[in-house]
Amino acid sequence: MKLFLIAALALTPIWAKSNEDARRLNTAATVLTEVMDAPDKGIPQELLDHAHCIVIIPDLKTAAFVVGAKFGTGFMSCRNKSGAGWSAPATMRVEGGSVGFQIGGSSTDVILLVMNERGAEKLFEDKFTLGGEASVAAGPVGRTATAQTDAQMHADILSWSRSQGLFAGVALEGATMRQDLDGNANIYGKRLRTREIVLTGRRVPAPAAKLISLLNRHSASEEKH
Repeated sequence: MKLFLIAALALTPIWAKSNEDARRLNTAATVLTEVMDAPDKGIPQELLDHAHCIVIIPDLKTAAFVVGAKFGTGFMSCRNKSGAGWSAPATMRVEGGSVGFQIGGSSTDVILLVMNERGAEKLFEDKFTLGGEASVAAGPVGRTATAQTDAQMHADILSWSRSQGLFAGVALEGATMRQDLDGNANIYGKRLRTREIVLTGRRVPAPAAKLISLLNRHSASEEKH
């Protein structure tokens, strides 16, 4: 009995972290649902249909006064090799930089669309800097992409944020994105790298089923230019 209690106590932090990641996956699904269900204020359907990958970061924490820092954990999924359907998600961490319009501590939901192979390849690295190694631009808001600027059309990554009900395109230049091997271990039972999850046809784990199902519902197949 004593050994059982010791083992249970040792595993408690692991179970807690696993439950936290499952909760965050569910929150990411909620963010995607609410953004896509906003008829005139969401992400243009055309851009989602052309995106190679998506990163959803719920509850990005920002401590700022004009210039500040941020940190958060989110999830990345990419199109399957066939171009139809979305991959199992990998865990990503965002650190540094400034969202730009927050003053004081706040929590922000962030969505990134990766629009080309160059941007996708950066996501598979250990870490990279938005705006440095991959160009990033504020994404247009609305169901059509007719308001895109030249910078948006040529950016590797487009980004949006939602804070206190306001959904807007925002450039996250200076933020660092990195693989979260511990987060992947909590979901998959192994410290898998992003490439091992996204590019190998790995089965979608149960906690991520809702998120991937929503992505497939909103944009099952990639449209080619």
